Amino acid sequence: MDKIIQIPTEKLLPNPYQPRKQFKSEEMLSLSESIKENGVLQPLLCRQINNSDYYEVVAGERRLRASILANCQTVPCVIIDCDYESSAVFSILENIQRSDLDFFEEAQAISQLINHFGMTQEEIGKKLGKSQSALSNKLRLLKLPVDVRYFIEKEGLTERHARALLRLSKEKDMWTTLKIIKDRHLNVEQTEAYIDSITEKKAKPKRNVVRIFKDVRIFVNTFNKAIQTMKDAGIDAESDKTETDDYIEFRVRIPKDNQGKPIKDTEMCTNSA
Repeated sequence: MDKIIQIPTEKLLPNPYQPRKQFKSEEMLSLSESIKENGVLQPLLCRQINNSDYYEVVAGERRLRASILANCQTVPCVIIDCDYESSAVFSILENIQRSDLDFFEEAQAISQLINHFGMTQEEIGKKLGKSQSALSNKLRLLKLPVDVRYFIEKEGLTERHARALLRLSKEKDMWTTLKIIKDRHLNVEQTEAYIDSITEKKAKPKRNVVRIFKDVRIFVNTFNKAIQTMKDAGIDAESDKTETDDYIEFRVRIPKDNQGKPIKDTEMCTNSA
């Protein structure tokens, strides 16, 4: 069993790669009261920094903070032998495995393992017991703008709300959607349905509206009425119609003495296609 030693709290430094960025005050106060009553039940894991009398917390920063709130002068620690990089990786993995990070903190932690320490998604997945697709979904959350992420955290929205927003390419649309989610108290299903509605609307190309009359009888009747109107007005107009498989042709003749000026024969054709 590893030896447990008491280390002064002022000699303990936080791990710079600690993935947890938010420590909820209510939970910290609750843990602090528990420590006052029962002490620190689980020792912190620490590593010595360059043979000095200072130590870096590998795992247990939350307990350290609560102990300081409880006015503890020392805390129980187990010293492990590891270098800076191993300490960082261990701290990140330990916090992810505890499952009490929020989803953005977890995504950021996975990103650190990949980008700072060269771990592959396969390696991380094996250590965490997660599939590569699950890790990829977590990492995609970091594509959301930082202020959008902050709003999601502040409003207590879920990871599925955040994933739904990834379908929107414009930040302006994200903020419009977030306002609607907040004002209407939309759950995940309602949020996804709303995003479906606006993405489908934008996907439809704008088309000029063209009226198509498929029945050429409408035009034929129009010509016939025009001829009849002229006849009713005393104009001795004449017309004849020729119909083929390809088109219908009308020839209209209006006497010159009815118009006062010469009018050429007018041919009007309507394709039946």
